[in-house]
Amino acid sequence: MTTREVTIGHTPLRFETGKLAKQAGGSVIVRYGDSVVLVTACRSTSPREGIDFLPLTVDYREYTYASGRIPGGFFKREGKPAEKEVLTSRVIDRPIRPLFPSGWRYESQIIALVLSADQENDTDILAITGASAALALSDIPFEKTIASVRIGLVDGAFIVNPTFEQRKQSKLDLVVAGTRDGIVMVEAGAREVTEAQVVEALETAHAAIRKIAAAIDDLAREAGKSKVKIQKKEIGHDFYREVEEKVLVPLTEADPRQARELRPRRSGARRAGGRHSRGRGRAPARGEADLQGSQGEGLA
Repeated sequence: MTTREVTIGHTPLRFETGKLAKQAGGSVIVRYGDSVVLVTACRSTSPREGIDFLPLTVDYREYTYASGRIPGGFFKREGKPAEKEVLTSRVIDRPIRPLFPSGWRYESQIIALVLSADQENDTDILAITGASAALALSDIPFEKTIASVRIGLVDGAFIVNPTFEQRKQSKLDLVVAGTRDGIVMVEAGAREVTEAQVVEALETAHAAIRKIAAAIDDLAREAGKSKVKIQKKEIGHDFYREVEEKVLVPLTEADPRQARELRPRRSGARRAGGRHSRGRGRAPARGEADLQGSQGEGLA
C-alpha cells in the first residue's frame, strides 16, 4: 500500500492506494478526519465507434451505513440517488471532463463511494480530489492533476474545508477546483462579502490546491500506471479552410444592424385576433346562454 499525506487547514488529508479495488484502473482512498471516500477510475478496453462526444459516467453515492445506520422498517434497501448525490456527481464531472484528451472515445467511469461520514467534514470535496487522484493512478491519459477545497469565512478569517458547524456561521461557501497552474471551476454562495474578500478566498483556495496536487503527482509517480497513447484525429487542412471560408468569414463580416433588419416581424393580425377572442365577439358559454334565455323570458 502506498500513501501520501498533506495537512490542509488543521487536518491531515491522506491518500492510500493498493489496498482496495485492485482490479480497477485506478483506485484511491481519501481520508480527511474520520470521513473516508473510495474513488475508482475505469475504462473500456476498446474505443466506442460512431460517437463524437466523451463517454464519461460519474457516480457519487452516500449509503446510510457510512454514518452507522442500517435501513429498517418497510424499506430495507437503499433507494435512488438523493439530490445531494446527483449534484455532487455533476460537480465531480464538471472540472475533470475538459481535461480528458481530445478524441478520447473509451467508455470511462468514475465511482465515488462514501465509506465513512464523521458528521463534521463534507465528503463531496474529497470525492472531487479523489477522482483526480484515481485518474492520475490509472492508465487513462488525464492531462492535468486537479484538486478541490471549500473555503469558509468565519469572524473575518478564511477557513479551508470548514466543518458543518463552521459552515452554518460562515458568510461564504466557496468551492474551488483547479490545477497547479490555475482555477478550473468555482461555485459559491455568500452573504454580502466584498470583491476583495472573494479574491483573497480564491487565492487561499489555490494555495491549498497546489499542495494537494503536488501530493497526488508524487503518489502517481510511485504507484501510477503507464498512460495509454492515443492518436489525435487531425482535421484536414483543406476541410478546415473550406469551413472557415463558408462560416467564419461571413460571421465576422456580418453587420448586427443588418441582421436585426432581416429578422421577421410579428404580424398584427394575431394580436388583433387575440383581442377579439376576449371581447364582445366571444360566443357565450352554455350556462350563460341558459341564464340569458331565462332572463329574457322573465322580462317578456
